[in-house]
Amino acid sequence: MSASNVCSIDRELVMEITNHSLWCCRDNFQGDKTQHHGEPTVTSKEQIKVEESISACYQYIINKKTLQPEDIKLQRNRHISFLRNGLKNLSRGFECLDASRPWLVYWCIHALHLLEETLSEDEQDAIVDFLDRCQCSDGGFAGGPGQLPHLAPTYAAVNALVTIGSPAALATINRQALSDFLARMVTPEGSFRMHEGGEVDIRGTYCAVSVARLCRLAVHPLMSRTASWIVQCQTYEGGFSGSPGLEAHGGYTFCGLAALALLNCQHLADNTRLLRWATSRQMRLSGGFQGRTNKLVDGCYSFWQGALFPLLHHTLTTEGSCGELEEPCWLFQCEALQNYLLLCCQHPSGGLIDKPGKSPDFYHTCYTLSGLSVAQHFCYGNTSRCTVVGDASNEVALTHPLYNVGMSAVLSANQFFKRQPDVQPSVFTRPVESQQCPPANGLGPHRSPRRDDIHSNSSAQYHKSGFPPQNTSSPSASCQGSDGCHNDNGHPESLSKNSNDFSAECLSGSGIEDTVQHRLRITGAKEYNDVKITGPPKFD
Repeated sequence: MSASNVCSIDRELVMEITNHSLWCCRDNFQGDKTQHHGEPTVTSKEQIKVEESISACYQYIINKKTLQPEDIKLQRNRHISFLRNGLKNLSRGFECLDASRPWLVYWCIHALHLLEETLSEDEQDAIVDFLDRCQCSDGGFAGGPGQLPHLAPTYAAVNALVTIGSPAALATINRQALSDFLARMVTPEGSFRMHEGGEVDIRGTYCAVSVARLCRLAVHPLMSRTASWIVQCQTYEGGFSGSPGLEAHGGYTFCGLAALALLNCQHLADNTRLLRWATSRQMRLSGGFQGRTNKLVDGCYSFWQGALFPLLHHTLTTEGSCGELEEPCWLFQCEALQNYLLLCCQHPSGGLIDKPGKSPDFYHTCYTLSGLSVAQHFCYGNTSRCTVVGDASNEVALTHPLYNVGMSAVLSANQFFKRQPDVQPSVFTRPVESQQCPPANGLGPHRSPRRDDIHSNSSAQYHKSGFPPQNTSSPSASCQGSDGCHNDNGHPESLSKNSNDFSAECLSGSGIEDTVQHRLRITGAKEYNDVKITGPPKFD
């Protein structure tokens, strides 16, 4: 049976689910409402109020005698109009986001990409020109022209340029200056400041790791202690907090797990506890996700929480903890999430929202559509399945669960930067030596360090630059190996010829990129028709 036939069978199955057993039409729907146990609280009262508004949205479907797929439809044209207006004209109310202008660009163009709306060349050129003016001469991007560089808009600007994907857009990124900027932001403990003298939390660390990987910058020894710091942010619940000792949160958890995956150190986390925490965040009544324990459902967490599952799927499958799944799917109720997003999070005038009764904005439009993409597309190894609730036109494009950029755009950017010279921070005056995974606490050469090993090398001394010595044997360095950027021979030009080949799995993070080549083949992308996938997942 061909891959295309498999995909069509899956679509027929989804139509049957939509017509006869939609999530909101289940028998015990009303029984899943929150009940007061003892004295009502402000939080429980607000939860009941939100559930009533969600029930009202679902009641329309429940009351229909005959349900047709077109009754549940993504209002694509309205959302496209809303996003296009955001690229051209903004009201005075957006003055408070003057230092977040690259974010506005990224939210709009990524959402348009998911809706498969193409920008004209003039529009692309105007965006590239604006983002170039946000780029600082000493590295990184600012929130607007003339402002100071900051890791958050740097992440947004890089993602936006990669989404556009033209050679001019990708060449706009000053990779050497960007690498130097990251070197100035890193702290001795391995975390990253958002800006000079700024706050330190897991968001900045993820932004730094993401842009380094996406632009193929050398991450070792720059990030040799980063994974060790990240795992200290995992809480007793299983999720990650913004900094060690704080509360687990959906956005911070995505940042932590994605950064570990990009550093090839995902095994350092307690993934079983994380899976339990993540699955518990999906709300039974609505099908959407909450960001924290005892909080309200929010459309944006459809990505921040939903994107955890492709990453966890890879790790648990590799460890043999996933068992045999009856059918290819992520480990959450994907149809229920689509149910919530399509029936409760679309604003009649265009754009998507947090929950019923809220106003649309570009942030929620971007991340709600991103979550919809994750819920629709299962893509792992040689298995690809598309599950679309409602009308067949509801399908959106595939997003990369590590970067939240279109999967095809990530592959194109990788090929572009692969042809560019290797880059590492100028602060390093001598070549980075290759590292073998060193034994630590009795670890053999073939055993990867686990969570309990992360403090085994805490006595490493630092250079004046704030970086660990070249011969450090920290667990994060063990994860990353002799990482940096490849040339055609598999060796970075900046390294000695005696160094080992880089790990392709390091650059792939969770090894998901190659699976999209299979997905692109079955959807007719000509440039990947001849790609054969054999062996373990690899990026190159």
